[in-house]
Parts: sequence; structure tokens; C-alpha cells
Amino acid sequence: MLPGGLASGGGGRGGGLCLLRWLGLRLWSRRGTLVFALLWFGSWLFLNGLVLVHRSILSDYCTDDKSKRILQRLCLEFGEGSVTGDMCEDLCVLGLVEYKRCLYYENGKKVIEARWRGNPVILKSKLENFSSYEPLGILDYQDTAEELSPLDVVFYATLEVRNSLGLAGEDEDEDGGGGGGGGGNGSLARLWGKKLKSRDKSISRAELASLWSLLQQEEYTFLRVLQDLSSHVARVLGSCGHFYAVEYLSAGHAWDQNIFSLDDVSVPGLQDQNQAGARGRWTSREMVHRIALSFLDMVWHFDNDFTHKLHLCDIKPENFAIRKDLTVVAIDVDMAFFEPKMRDILDQNCSSDDDCNFFDCSSRCDPMKRRCSPTRRNTNLQVICEKIFRPWFSPTLLGAKAGLPLQVELQRAVQECSETDQSEEDEDGGGRGGGRDVHQRLFSILNRLVQEGRASAEGGGAWEGKDHVHTALNF
Repeated sequence: MLPGGLASGGGGRGGGLCLLRWLGLRLWSRRGTLVFALLWFGSWLFLNGLVLVHRSILSDYCTDDKSKRILQRLCLEFGEGSVTGDMCEDLCVLGLVEYKRCLYYENGKKVIEARWRGNPVILKSKLENFSSYEPLGILDYQDTAEELSPLDVVFYATLEVRNSLGLAGEDEDEDGGGGGGGGGNGSLARLWGKKLKSRDKSISRAELASLWSLLQQEEYTFLRVLQDLSSHVARVLGSCGHFYAVEYLSAGHAWDQNIFSLDDVSVPGLQDQNQAGARGRWTSREMVHRIALSFLDMVWHFDNDFTHKLHLCDIKPENFAIRKDLTVVAIDVDMAFFEPKMRDILDQNCSSDDDCNFFDCSSRCDPMKRRCSPTRRNTNLQVICEKIFRPWFSPTLLGAKAGLPLQVELQRAVQECSETDQSEEDEDGGGRGGGRDVHQRLFSILNRLVQEGRASAEGGGAWEGKDHVHTALNF
């Protein structure tokens, strides 16, 4: 019997046709498979080509050549007298600012690593070009800014700073006696005008234009205002035009069990070799306890030492760093808001509590009014306990030490802290009291753990925590 199920004989012609058809199908099947394979391979090459092109286009935004051209353009504007700043001459004339690499570029925001006079710094600007910033309107009505006195500049800067921080609607007195503990324009004038007032000459057009471009960058404004009042924010070291330099600090990482790199930690005050040897015997766990104490100090500082409470709405390891003395520093403050602005953000329409979440800041939905409460439900401390302390002090990470009495007490305190509901405390009339109790409990336990670690090291390993310094930021 032949393929196709036909016998030879009278049906030979039909069998031959069936045989040819069968052979044709086999040939087409092989050819179809080959065509499909070629199409698949071609599509794979095409898609990978698109990915490579896409990556190359995106990476071009953060290339060294493009970054250097941006800085060269800035120096050209400095040479023309359009911009100025305390690091312009070092950058553009003396060559004391050494470009290292581009770190980040998105929607015009530029972040560059450099060395200024031998020290690592980060150069930042919200927009790539100086011309992209809105100019100060008063400059349109005069050829030069020489008629503006330092006090005039302080006045304009104060208005812009307050608007950027969401405090423009506050009622204040000029002498610092405003309502609610607010200090009026006086304190901001001291912050911004300390050096300006001591000058015997007016402010140049380039100085005013450069200052105005910086004040339009919320992160610069926030860091610049708080750096004289808190050790827990990154320091602004200088500026040139619309670029400003902040101290270089290595950010935390969620994948690191200690979050921060502890290899380069050094503690001031260790003079002789014996003390240094004791320091060398510190364990990572002991340093984590000290860093946790610094987190508590930061939270207390942000909650109590300013006229308005400061809310952190994006709490994650990448947004914090530590200095060599183990001080915790907020290095990304794009989601940090004082109380008035926080209330405006939370006060929105809602159908459930889920609609009242703004990143790590949340409130409750009033089902009758269908409106979110403007009062934040959780706290900075609660989110830090949940996202940072819990992983640090979990039984899994501690291993055999998890059963020690103080460690068990710490785990319970962290659990209680992460489950504290600020709105329930307020309804009970507790106000901030409950939060203070949890804070004090954590502080006490961590201090005892630090003392245990110090006692276990020969020679003491003398590192003394800094006394808490209270300041007042009055707007």
C-alpha cells in the first residue's frame, strides 16, 4: 500500500496525485518551520536592537560628555557675568572642581559626582539650563539690580522660601512674635541675610539671578534652611549659578542587612592606640544600636524642635546616609513637608482610607464627609520602626542573640511602635504622649544595649552620644 492509503492498479493516477500532494505537504511543513524560525530570530534581533537603542538614548542623557558640556555652558555664563556663586571661580577658573561622573539625569534634573578642593561632593540642579528657571520679575523693570539693598533681597528670598516650604499663608510678626510660636520673617531673614546685611554694597544682578534660580529648587531651599538648625540633613557646601554642591554621603541600601556601609566609620575623640583598638572591636550590631539612637534623635528633632512638625513621607534606606560619626542624615527630602503643607496634601476627597495614603503619610477617610482628615494618622517614628527597625532587630537576623532579655524587649517595643495609631491616641486625648512613651522606651532599651556593648569591650571603646540640642525654626 502506498502513502495515502491507495492501492496500485486502476487508481494509480489518483495515487500518484496523492503521493505528490503528500510530498508537497511535507516539503511545505519543513519550509514553514524554517520560515517561522527565521521570523522568530528576526523579531528577536529587532526587539533587542530596540532595547539597545533605547538604552543608548537614555544613557546619553547621563554621559560624561553631555555633563561636561553642561558645566562648560555654566562657566561660559559665569564668564559673561550672567551667573555667580562661591564655587564658580574654583570650577571655571582655578580648576579646583574635578569632574568624576554623572550619577543621574531625568526630566532635566542633573546629579554629578565631583571633587572640590580634594573633597568629594555632589553637584545638583533641578533643571539642566540656567535659562530654564523663571527669572525674578523685578529684574525686568531695571537694567541692573544695584538699586536693591541686602534687605530687599532678604525680603524677596524670604517670600520664595516660605512659598516653597508651604508656609506662605502663615500669619507672622516681623519681630518673631507670630502666633503659634511662629517667629515671623525675622528668623528667615537671619538665615538668608546674615552675610548680606554685613555687606556695604548692593547685590549684583548675577547674584540675585543665581539666588533666584536656587530658591526655585525645593530640595535646595529645604536643605539650606535646615542645615544651620539640624545635623540630620545633608549640608549645602556651595553653589555656582543654578548648580549647588552638597556633601558626599553613601546612601543606604535595602539589600544590606546593616543598611549602611560601616567599613569607613570613624568616631571623633579617639586619640591613642588603645582607644582605637577598643573601637576596632566594636561589632556591626553595636554600631547599628548607635545608628538607631541617631534615628530616634532625628525623629524627635523633626517632631518637636521646629514651630511646625516636619513629616517624612518617603522613608526607605536609600533616602538616608550616615556620617563617619554615625549621625543619620536625610539626603533625599523631595517628600518632606512641614505641617501646613502636609495638611493641604492630605485634605482630599475620598471613598475609603486607601484614598488617604500619600506614600508613607496617611490619614483616615470620613465616610460622612467623604473627605480625608488633614491630620496625619501615622508618624515618622512608626514608619521608621516598620521599615528600618523591624528588619534590623528581627529574630531571623539576630540569630542566637534574639533570645536575650534586652533583645526580646527591643523586639516588642519595635512591634508596638510600628502598630501605634496616632489618630487613636489623639481621640483618647493622649496627643503626642503615646508617641513620646514609645520613643522613650526605645531610647532607653537602645542605650542599655550600647552600654552593654561598651562594657564588653576592653578599655570601654569610648564613644559618647552627643547631647540632644534643641533649636527653634520659627516661620
